[in-house]
Amino acid sequence: MVFIHKKKLYKYLFAAALLVLVFIMLLSCTLGAANISIIDSLRIILSGIPLLRNIAGDETIPRSYHTIVWTVRMPRIFLSALIGAGLSIVGSAFQGMFRNPMADPYILGISSGASAGAAIAIVLGLGGVIGGLGIIALFAFAGAVLTALTVYNLARTGSRVPTLSLILAGVAVGFFLSSLVSMLMFFNRDKLERIVMWIMGSVSAASWNQVGILFPVVIIGSVILLAFARDLNAMSTGEDTAKSLGIEVEKVKKLLVAVSSLIIACCVSTSGVIGFVGLIVPHSIRLVLGSDQRVVMPFSAAVGAIFMVACDTLARNLIPPSEIPVGVVTSMLGAPFFIYLLYRNKKKVA
Repeated sequence: MVFIHKKKLYKYLFAAALLVLVFIMLLSCTLGAANISIIDSLRIILSGIPLLRNIAGDETIPRSYHTIVWTVRMPRIFLSALIGAGLSIVGSAFQGMFRNPMADPYILGISSGASAGAAIAIVLGLGGVIGGLGIIALFAFAGAVLTALTVYNLARTGSRVPTLSLILAGVAVGFFLSSLVSMLMFFNRDKLERIVMWIMGSVSAASWNQVGILFPVVIIGSVILLAFARDLNAMSTGEDTAKSLGIEVEKVKKLLVAVSSLIIACCVSTSGVIGFVGLIVPHSIRLVLGSDQRVVMPFSAAVGAIFMVACDTLARNLIPPSEIPVGVVTSMLGAPFFIYLLYRNKKKVA
């Protein structure tokens, strides 16, 4: 009976989180150098939907506002939401799979691989666009995927992939690639600023092409991860326990690592390295709502999207016309809140 009541409560809370996300996204559309009201923003958004275009009544709104909302702000907002959701749900899956509350999406060194790929492209002076995507982003994606494959093959022992070996291989490869990026920065000081800005993380170059590519990856990947929520619950108590319950641990682990790596690679290649989101959001949800992955994962995705959109909105509005890298904002806001949650939890235990 208690479980049924909790299930209803979680449904209401999740619906509330989605409403907050929609509100934050709409509010973000109104904030920026061009002061566009919420009503005008809503009318502009409705005018872009064929079935609702006639009721929008946007004839009095300057066309420049349409361009700002649909070409500049909306792609950025949607991309932020997708990145926040993707990193957070992967962080939740990794924390359960590795049985480590400090695990984050970058624990396998994938962010370092993306950074190395992007740094190489910047140093080589590569620019331009291929298939709607920037060459730097493509290099970052290639670096992330190659790193994931390298870590997996280093950790593999026959048909098994021991969790500890996977983590250690990720840490070792990550440190090596971080050193490579540092060396590239040292010998190419004229490109230093571009590399640093990419590493700090930003969605300022967001486009609908990026959203179109990231959307199916994050959505389909999240659905797959959610389908294994029960398995993750069992694995979080120990691999032997999970095996005794009939779970094929090695197969599940391989699939989760592959899907998670793809989500991370796509997210990092479009935004650079945005820290703390995939660590604090799922862990905060776990502290508040418990450790059931069937609850933690969907809430992590929703709250991660809210957090990321809010941080990016602050990043572009705190010191106009300049812009702070969103990765800096996520860390500055996330760390104190995380410390507060830990402190509150410690008082409960005491």
